[in-house]
Amino acid sequence: MSETRLMEGSEVFADAMVRAGCRFFAGYPMTPFTEVLEHMATALPPVGGVCINAESELEAVGMVWGAAATGTRAATGSTGQGLSLMQESIAEASLAGIGFVVLNMARGQGDYFQATRGGGHGDYRTPVLAPSGPSEVSELMAEAFELADRWRNPVVVLGDYYMAHTWVDMDVTDSPPDPPDCPDWALDGTSGGTGAAKLVSPLGTTKQRDGVGYDLAAHYADRARRRAEMEAGIAPRAELTDTDDAEVVVVAYSTMARYAHAAVTELRREGLAVGLVRPVTLWPFPGDAVREASRGAHTIVVYENNAGQMIDDVRLSVLGATPVVGHNGFATDSSAFGIAPDVTVENLTSALREVLATPREGRADGDRPHAGDQRTADRHGAGSGEDLT
Repeated sequence: MSETRLMEGSEVFADAMVRAGCRFFAGYPMTPFTEVLEHMATALPPVGGVCINAESELEAVGMVWGAAATGTRAATGSTGQGLSLMQESIAEASLAGIGFVVLNMARGQGDYFQATRGGGHGDYRTPVLAPSGPSEVSELMAEAFELADRWRNPVVVLGDYYMAHTWVDMDVTDSPPDPPDCPDWALDGTSGGTGAAKLVSPLGTTKQRDGVGYDLAAHYADRARRRAEMEAGIAPRAELTDTDDAEVVVVAYSTMARYAHAAVTELRREGLAVGLVRPVTLWPFPGDAVREASRGAHTIVVYENNAGQMIDDVRLSVLGATPVVGHNGFATDSSAFGIAPDVTVENLTSALREVLATPREGRADGDRPHAGDQRTADRHGAGSGEDLT
């Protein structure tokens, strides 16, 4: 039986993790992640799960590593600052073949590089999913756990302050489904003392007592092959809006994409040829979708709440075929938690009109089509409310 409930975004994230089969969660309070941790502490015990408020992010990711190694669907999270402390363990988990979900409830969008490139050591990547709002969280959270299980690799879900504190109507069922069965490779204790105990380690699966020792070259080669298979096996995803005839294509993700969608809708009502590409997977990045959507455009506008990070992936996608400009700048409230008052649909709409009015001729890649103050040009897009149209 299902019912419609008014839920805060952080509760939607927690509910989605439980319904995806997560039964262990550990984290350390840091706004805007704190509320997710609180909701998990309430949601997990009734389904037989465990939530731990760890001493720090270092202990939290270590606990999740241990739980995931037993085959339990597990997750952790923080804001970007807390995730900086977890990067070594995320890298090691990737090399060890341990999958779990990492939630980043970001402040602004300054963690794009951290999420898509990682800050750990070695040669590893983590898939990254970016919902546009609470209504998309359930679908993408389920996908994140499936990817973590399939590829035995940490998977990042990128939220933000706005998503954590937006209230939405959600259809929910009474009870979540049972989690999946324990995988064969997991350290469930059944092989202990048999002479064929399993090994899960960033150093490989060969035991020293087997007489061959650790062969890190062979292990790293195997992980590189597995990483290539993972990248090829995950279809990059993007949502396209009005790009077929667009002269200007906006590329934006997560909350900023909601502002961009509202601006594009308004300009389309005026008969102006503007379109939007919203990356859903940030890694692998949907470069083909960006390139195809911008084929007939004279400008690509990258709209992000940072000093310019996703713009690198957009430029790599088009390789100079279409000029790319950035409408960006880290815009938050005075606490640096939320979105600043100057991030509005009206500001972005005005900026896009300027771009549309700027002739194609003579515009070099990276030129900003603004004649005004640089700070104003850099900080477009924030109001509040789930429906931005």
